[in-house]
Amino acid sequence: MPRRTLRDETLLVLALSLGASAVSALISFVGSVTRPGGLRDQAARLNTSAAPGRPWLDLAWQLFGIATALVPVALVAHLLRREGVGLRATGFDRRRPGFDLGWGAAVAAVIGGTGLLLYLGARAAGGNLTVVPESLPDVWWKIPVLIASAVQNAVLEEVVVVGYLLRRLGQLGWTPAAALLASSGLRGTYHLYQGLGGFAGNMAMGVVFVLLYRRWGRVGPLVAAHAMIDTVAFVGYALLAGTVDWLPTA
Repeated sequence: MPRRTLRDETLLVLALSLGASAVSALISFVGSVTRPGGLRDQAARLNTSAAPGRPWLDLAWQLFGIATALVPVALVAHLLRREGVGLRATGFDRRRPGFDLGWGAAVAAVIGGTGLLLYLGARAAGGNLTVVPESLPDVWWKIPVLIASAVQNAVLEEVVVVGYLLRRLGQLGWTPAAALLASSGLRGTYHLYQGLGGFAGNMAMGVVFVLLYRRWGRVGPLVAAHAMIDTVAFVGYALLAGTVDWLPTA
């Protein structure tokens, strides 16, 4: 495709997905730092109730949000199929499930533990908001929805920000270093609503994920790792919040 078409397509995909999230997170961060009081006295809330006191309606909204968040992935799949390659070009397929899950678990163990320590340190230093991974009501669908939300985050971010974006930037003639900076910088920016710790930690994670993707040629292990990290964060918070002293709550 012509260079201009590739550029416009990439900008539109990002504008409909994580590029828009990055702008939203930046505005949120500006609001947080200009609000009276420190960052750690404020909360960044994820997975909140959409219809308090109405569990079935709440469930419908939760599933709707998860499904619509994956539309950009369907768009990327369509664009890559039109190119003649499909999502297999990014390594998001079922060809190597053992490889994806095994390496995903290993990466999750390292990144997840390091990320938790960085978050606690950044919050203690006043550079991060208190992250509340979930505040859903105690209903039967709570844990399944949290797991589905974790998987949705993983698929959206790794397919779009790693597999798709790196492919398009390479086709546009970007150097590997510039593409790495763009991918990891975007990942850090759309987590800026959490504070400087969220930005720095996720940008570092982005660098590692890009390097691993270039080594393996697959986003499969990255999707698995990301899903495991978020599942532990969401479900772990649901089970531990208020019962352990080291886990900050809002």
